[in-house]
Amino acid sequence: MVFTANQTLVQQQGIVLPGRYTAEVTEPIVVFLIGMRVNNFFAFRKWTRAAGAMTGMLNVLATHSDKGMLWAHNYFWPYPLSFMLQSYWRSFEDLERFARDKSDPHLEAWRRFNREVGADGSVGIWHETYKIEPGESETVYGNMPLFGLAAATKSVPATGRRETARRRLGGENQPAVDTPQQSY
Repeated sequence: MVFTANQTLVQQQGIVLPGRYTAEVTEPIVVFLIGMRVNNFFAFRKWTRAAGAMTGMLNVLATHSDKGMLWAHNYFWPYPLSFMLQSYWRSFEDLERFARDKSDPHLEAWRRFNREVGADGSVGIWHETYKIEPGESETVYGNMPLFGLAAATKSVPATGRRETARRRLGGENQPAVDTPQQSY
C-alpha cells in the first residue's frame, strides 16, 4: 500500500509509466526504513498492537502533509512474519519531530511498546535513517508506477546525463547496453 499526502492520480491508481525514469533530487531528503518482525507468533496481542499502531501513524501522516512525510510504501513477508515501511521525508527534523511530539501518535506507541514488549524478544523492531543530498544518489525505474525517491521528489526521463548510474552520480561513461526507445 502506498501512502502520501500529495498523491496524484498516477500514484493513486498505480499507472505504469512506460520506459525508464529516475528521480531528480534538488534538495536534501531523508529516507526512513522501519520494520517489525514477529519472533513469537503466539504473542499475538503484542505484535498486533505494534502493527496497529503503525496503521494509525500512517493515517495521520497521509492526511497531514505538513508533518513532512513525502511518500511511503509498505512491505509484508509471511515468514518470518515481518513488515517494513519505506518512507521519504522532507527533513530529519520533520521525522524526529513526528517521533517525539506528544500530540502525534508515535510517542505513545513507542512508550507502550517499551512497557508491553520491552526486551522480552517476542517482537523485533528496527529502523534505518539515511540523509540524501542532491547529486549523492542514483535511481532508475523501468516500466513502473511512480515509486520511491521519484515519487517523493520529481520523476524525469533517464536519458542523456541521466542514462547510466555513473552519469546520474555526475561521472562519465557509455551505456553498457542500448537503452530502449521511449516516447515522452
